[in-house]
Amino acid sequence: MSAPVGNEFWKARSSHGRAPIFASADALWFASCEYFDWVEANPLYETKAFGSKDGPQTIRLPKMRAMTNSGLCIFLDISRQAWTEYRARQDFGDVCSRVDEVIRTQKFEGASADLFNANIIARDLGLADRSEQTGANGGPIKSENIQRIELVAAPFPPDHPALKGDQ
Repeated sequence: MSAPVGNEFWKARSSHGRAPIFASADALWFASCEYFDWVEANPLYETKAFGSKDGPQTIRLPKMRAMTNSGLCIFLDISRQAWTEYRARQDFGDVCSRVDEVIRTQKFEGASADLFNANIIARDLGLADRSEQTGANGGPIKSENIQRIELVAAPFPPDHPALKGDQ
């Protein structure tokens, strides 16, 4: 059965749309700092095998966990789209920029210290080496044929017999 004609039940709602998860920039910063703390408190582990007098052994070594914007969004229980919308808001823009810079700096410094795979982090941060395989504006590469002429002896003086020839 459909709603009755003239239905205005929607006007009785206490709010229209979902309330924002973070009411203030300070609340977003606090929650982001909780993510940073969680990343440090929850490293990844690598299992290494080695031989000892008691036979083969394994050990779990903690490895630094890279902070990511995706990981932050999962931790905050928001979508990437919601993060983009917070970033666009005037009252949240500075906090979002600071959070982005903390994440970027942690990845860069971790890769610089060989704690992360530098190639993966460089690509993620847009720092990968690039070489242009085309010419200007994507056109063909232009090459010039340049001939080099090298003087191997001093020129003949004007009265030299070799220049007299058949006169």
